[in-house]
Amino acid sequence: MQTATANGIELAWDAFGDRNNPALILVMGFGAQMTAWPEGFCEQLADAGFYVVRFDNRDIGLSQKSDGPPPDAMAIFGRAVAGEDVSADAPYSLSTMAADVIGLMDALGINRAHVAGASMGGMIVQHLAIEHGERMRSVTSIMSTTGNPEVGQADPEAMTALLTPPPDGPAEAIIEHSVGISRALGGPLFSEEVARERATAAYHRSHNPVGSAFQLAAIAASGDRTERLAGVDVPFLVIHGRADPLITVSGGLATAELVPGADLVVYADMGHDMPESLWPRIVADIAGHAASAG
Repeated sequence: MQTATANGIELAWDAFGDRNNPALILVMGFGAQMTAWPEGFCEQLADAGFYVVRFDNRDIGLSQKSDGPPPDAMAIFGRAVAGEDVSADAPYSLSTMAADVIGLMDALGINRAHVAGASMGGMIVQHLAIEHGERMRSVTSIMSTTGNPEVGQADPEAMTALLTPPPDGPAEAIIEHSVGISRALGGPLFSEEVARERATAAYHRSHNPVGSAFQLAAIAASGDRTERLAGVDVPFLVIHGRADPLITVSGGLATAELVPGADLVVYADMGHDMPESLWPRIVADIAGHAASAG
């Protein structure tokens, strides 16, 4: 792992593959560290011909944490769902987090890159396509949505699991809480053993639940991207699972319908997760899309 100064903060990152290959930046989702892109998955992408960079978003993992008390993210989120403009109430937005990616690219000397983002990471790469299209070689939005509250609506049980704060301790209880979230969000290929192994590793790498409040506020404050997605002029791929209970498949369908020329892949056996058995298919889809983008 290394650190880089990007957009005025310190981001933790690492890389896989040949530095001379086209760069692929992986952007992870809400409350998830860069290790949620498993090493094996990154190695498969590197074997497909990419220089793969993954990093911790701000306020998570080993990247820089925000100063001061966290925002009342649930109140901000509730008001946003009710249709209020809450853009001034969050310490930063998804546009800020997209600018973090550009700053990381600058720090690493990467002029243009392929990017792929999962869940909140998909929202961030949508902002990259909208606001920094000239720096994008291609964009892949995975299990994400447009910001329109009428699409991609979560099943109540999945949303409750995601937003229930972890216990104060001990470590075993926190890890089991994380496994419970993965169970609630996973699809038919969910593995309890894999989820517990990853939750344990994530806890021991970094545990900063306060960071999730900042990220949730950023999602709420960033609003609906519907009109702006219709103006995207970047090769764009949408990947979604039909069994996703957190961001249901209508979110992915709407994203693909909005972006001109977007490709869409829907996996029947994928939830809000990327199980190892699907990695070769996901890697092939990203690599094929990148190759067609040039």
